Amino acid sequence: MSDENLNPIIQFKEWFNLAISKEINDPNAMCLSTISSDNKPHSRMVLLKDYNDEGFVFYTNYESNKGNDISINSNVCLNFHWKSLLRQVRIEGAIEKLSEEISDKYYNTRHYLSRIGAWASDQSRTLNNRKELEEKIEFYKEKYPDEKKVPRPPHWGGLLIRHRKIEFWQDMPHRIHRREVYEYQRGVWGRFTLNP
Repeated sequence: MSDENLNPIIQFKEWFNLAISKEINDPNAMCLSTISSDNKPHSRMVLLKDYNDEGFVFYTNYESNKGNDISINSNVCLNFHWKSLLRQVRIEGAIEKLSEEISDKYYNTRHYLSRIGAWASDQSRTLNNRKELEEKIEFYKEKYPDEKKVPRPPHWGGLLIRHRKIEFWQDMPHRIHRREVYEYQRGVWGRFTLNP
């Protein structure tokens, strides 16, 4: 087996490109699972913004529930489910913050109101009413009226999941599914098959 065949990102790229062409909505949507301080699992959908041999990237508010969970336990799991392809990809790894430079670069590509929203929203915290949020949005629009000059909030940025295990699951007739796993151990990738 060649080294190329032991690189899970090559297979992920093939499946992801197919999902982009076939999935109706958000082929980059992935379920992120974290563990809270009281050992309770939390899952939510986030959007993949980049991936490479280093890992998988998304952006968020670091003070959100997921940000708090990650600060306590950096072990996370991702799951892509592409219903139209009858395929899933499950990824386990450790998560870390991206550099401020990378976060700034992506933040500045976002729509003006999305950048304002990053300032206005106390993500995951209780909102008394919608008007309260709308007033905060107006406050930050007045504070940053120049659409080209909205600084990135210090509590908002990118996260990288450094994958250590990736399972590629494909639906097959009679529930005899295909499950191929790549796992990184002792500095090298290995590949094996699981029973359905």
